[in-house]
Amino acid sequence: MKIKSPSFQDGDFIPVEHSADGAEVPVPLEFDAVPVDAASLALVVHDPDVPRELRPDGNFDHWVVWNIPAGQRRMYPDDIQVGVVGAGTSNIRAWIGPAPPPGDKAHRYFFTLYALDTAFDLPGEAGRGELEAAMEGHVLETAVLMGRFQRE
Repeated sequence: MKIKSPSFQDGDFIPVEHSADGAEVPVPLEFDAVPVDAASLALVVHDPDVPRELRPDGNFDHWVVWNIPAGQRRMYPDDIQVGVVGAGTSNIRAWIGPAPPPGDKAHRYFFTLYALDTAFDLPGEAGRGELEAAMEGHVLETAVLMGRFQRE
């Protein structure tokens, strides 16, 4: 399974238009080679580079989406109503653009796509932790795209 974006290549910098410094447009994503036996997809975008003095676990969840139809092959800004959008770290149920502290090193943003053998009946306010617990034993494959972002 593969995940990619027309906005940036794996390991490259995410354009400012997708960040809190820009229009905060969701990153367009494309999926390929999804297992034929997948019942649904889930997407988690998180930054594991948050300074520990700001968040003790060092993580910030930017987008948590589940019950994406298994036949979905893209999530462009016009398609963001696909699936159930859960709560990110700020309890916001939407794309939260990159916004690392000014002057901090470049943060990494992991876009992880999961092919699952089922769909989930989670409350909309569920976050990454609840989704990951529900996915246990149901993940068929994963794919990861990593982008970076840094503020001056």
